[in-house]
Amino acid sequence: MPSWNIHIAHVEATLRSVGDPSALGIGDQNAFLFGNFVPDINVGYMVKNPDRRIEYRVTHFADPGFMPEPHYWEFWERYALPSADANGRVSDATLGAWCHLVADNRYNHAVNALLLRRGLKPGEDTRIRKQGDFDLFGRTLRIGMTCEPTPNLVRQAAEFPQYAIDVRDARAAVEVANQIVRNNWVNHFDGDPVYRLLSSDFFSTVFDEVQNVIGEGLLAYARQGAVAPELRRERAHA
Repeated sequence: MPSWNIHIAHVEATLRSVGDPSALGIGDQNAFLFGNFVPDINVGYMVKNPDRRIEYRVTHFADPGFMPEPHYWEFWERYALPSADANGRVSDATLGAWCHLVADNRYNHAVNALLLRRGLKPGEDTRIRKQGDFDLFGRTLRIGMTCEPTPNLVRQAAEFPQYAIDVRDARAAVEVANQIVRNNWVNHFDGDPVYRLLSSDFFSTVFDEVQNVIGEGLLAYARQGAVAPELRRERAHA
């Protein structure tokens, strides 16, 4: 399961891919970054004791399990698309939430496929090895983008189309994310990481795949608005 340092790295890579974020339909980069944390906020793992706890199966459109594969296309169909304005635009936080679900889906699907190829079964030992590998990969990433609880961010959190996010939880999420960025600098891992289950090639391949799916979707959104079929394209999943 990708942690927030991995999600932040994807945001930075996405923004680097264009000279102007508006080319991807992004208006407020800060709110877009925040949106990449949104699906996790009310689950209660990253933000402790949120105002309203919501089950993972609701926030991520997938049954919780060893490696759930969120249905990001379902999120777009049920909540993002109906929230679009007259110009076919959704909030930047909504765009970010879609990106989060894309990343979770692709990473988790890749892990499930790898386990199937190797004939490995989910279990406590596999879970520990997998999570340790994700933690180590996250530490290899150089990230620096931080978030600010601006009035626009707070407003977009409150107006998130699936469920309202309390202002206190929005601010707490911002602080957690910013602390992760600081920790990544302090605990950054240089050199060649030694993974226990996955590999450097695995992470490189999936990182690029996630970027391709996100880039394709956002470019289509910038051209066509929320009706762009790329945002609702269902991919192989468990």
